Amino acid sequence: MGTWNGYPDMNDSPDVELWATAISTNATNGRRIIFRYARELRPSFDRFVQPDRIIIVWKYVSESGQPNPDEHSDMNQLENALEGILQGSQLATLALLSTGENLREWTYYAKSEDAFIERLNLALEDMPPFPIEIHTAHDPTWSMYTQFRSDNPKT
Repeated sequence: MGTWNGYPDMNDSPDVELWATAISTNATNGRRIIFRYARELRPSFDRFVQPDRIIIVWKYVSESGQPNPDEHSDMNQLENALEGILQGSQLATLALLSTGENLREWTYYAKSEDAFIERLNLALEDMPPFPIEIHTAHDPTWSMYTQFRSDNPKT
């Protein structure tokens, strides 16, 4: 676990004070899942104004459970495109990202599912298609994020 500083754009998030990482290891196969998450939200941020949870899912196949370098690069390209169109908009906040066990998931909370999807489509319109799925749910209390944080009290 530690402070995440590998993505400069994320450190400038208007909603997040501090990013961190956590690692979970599957006791059965030894594979790791790496979590990057908003450890501290800014005191002025009211998360209840972003009640819609949007999870972008990218499935891949790897013996290690981690993406290969080319897939990882493509995933970063997708994430940078999203951060680029969301930066400063206060439309959505990336709260949690997990990578491992052949799955990467970005968990955003947004003011509006429709507005987020519209921005996502704008961000991706000039890019090659990515193998992603999008799952949405109304989650005004950020229950998934809150559960992650309560399950990881040391983080």
